[in-house]
Amino acid sequence: MSAPLGSGKPSSGGNRSPDAAAAVIQRDRPADRYGHGEIRNVVECLLLARGGPVRLSDLRKVLDVDEAELRATLAALQVEYEGRGLQIQEIAGGYQLCTRPEYADAVQRLLRLGELEPLSRATLEVLAIVAYRQPVTRAEVDAIRGIHSVHHLVKLQERRLIQELGRRPGPGRPILYGTTDGFLRYFGLKDLDALPQLGDHDLATVLVPPDR
Repeated sequence: MSAPLGSGKPSSGGNRSPDAAAAVIQRDRPADRYGHGEIRNVVECLLLARGGPVRLSDLRKVLDVDEAELRATLAALQVEYEGRGLQIQEIAGGYQLCTRPEYADAVQRLLRLGELEPLSRATLEVLAIVAYRQPVTRAEVDAIRGIHSVHHLVKLQERRLIQELGRRPGPGRPILYGTTDGFLRYFGLKDLDALPQLGDHDLATVLVPPDR
């Protein structure tokens, strides 16, 4: 008869040595379930399944492989995808499997992305102010533009390009705005450090939307 739970008596499998138990745990690691070539296939599956950027730390948690091996795998996949319709890009702090921009027109026709209203010059100006000055309040955006910007802020939130980051301490506790990961994906940026330098650009022209 098997021992009841909590009886303190070992079950029939309880005589396993520590070394044997460790071996079972070791066999259960993902890295041991897949061969070296299969790790690359699994990474490819994970990027496709997410449909957005996957952080390196998340890939490591799933696969339980060291960072050097994972980066080498991603680099090999990037080379493998050269000359194909898909590419692996480092975007928004992670890696994403996405279509190449030169085929955006075909993708647009398939998904009818052209039905989405393009951002106006004024809305792009507001977006640039948020991107370069974040965290920023609506009043600060208005002061820079010299005109009310609430309509554009609402539109940018609806497009998930900006978000509320919190509130600034002080009178009225105004909302603070900042950009989203969707903003990085929209403009194909790895992170905010990849924003173009303002230089001779004005805020209405510094951000150039991709062809959609």
